[in-house]
Amino acid sequence: MTIPIYQVDAFTDHLFGGNPAAVCPLTAWLPEAKMQQLAAENNLAETAFFIPQGENYDLRWFTPELEIDLCGHATLATAHIIFTQLGETRKIIHFNTQKAGILTVSRNDDSYTLDFPSRIASPTTLPEGLLEALGGPAPLEVYQSRDYMLVYETEAQVAALRPDFPALAKLPIMGVICTAPGITSDFVSRFFIPAAGINEDPVTGSAHCNLVPYWAQKLNKTQLHTYQISSRRGELHCELKGDRVLMSGKAITYLKGEIFI
Repeated sequence: MTIPIYQVDAFTDHLFGGNPAAVCPLTAWLPEAKMQQLAAENNLAETAFFIPQGENYDLRWFTPELEIDLCGHATLATAHIIFTQLGETRKIIHFNTQKAGILTVSRNDDSYTLDFPSRIASPTTLPEGLLEALGGPAPLEVYQSRDYMLVYETEAQVAALRPDFPALAKLPIMGVICTAPGITSDFVSRFFIPAAGINEDPVTGSAHCNLVPYWAQKLNKTQLHTYQISSRRGELHCELKGDRVLMSGKAITYLKGEIFI
């Protein structure tokens, strides 16, 4: 049995930037354990699997360690492959997901816009051990939804964070978003999620479901320009539209091949 595989750099306009994701088109679902094995073998932040479902597509995402409930960059990567490699001629496609509802991706020339649910985080306190695992100064504010979101004073403080990833992985939390006002953008961020087998995710669409509602209220504006300042760096143009977050970015195909199983 062979399975097509593509690798895409998402939220970037050049190779070796943004966030790489593997994309595997299927005609029917593989056993969950097999998809998890493939994601572990690919060893990327996420591997996306999808099947046609009428006029829509069913979509699932796996990290090297587990299936995840929402992933922005792998959704963008999947849409990019459907549009550029699989002959999709419509301008808008819809993905059915197990826990995030229906996600929409529209194509606009050489960029794509994702329509995702917002995730408004609630104020909370730092869990024991998190500040020590992250290093750096204490954040100004702490919030939580699925992930913790820590707000810092400056972009330089976020850029300088050097987490102790083994210590971070031992904490009973999923991911940690670190954010601050940007120097040349509205805000910047980084995202750490060693619990899912990813020390630092290069560019994270799902994290912006938390970030955009927060910064839209903070800056009193609904259209936001942002960078995720990982070593690969990614750029997003975002809009808060009611209870939805629109994220626009580009993508580029890195490879095309086959998996033999």
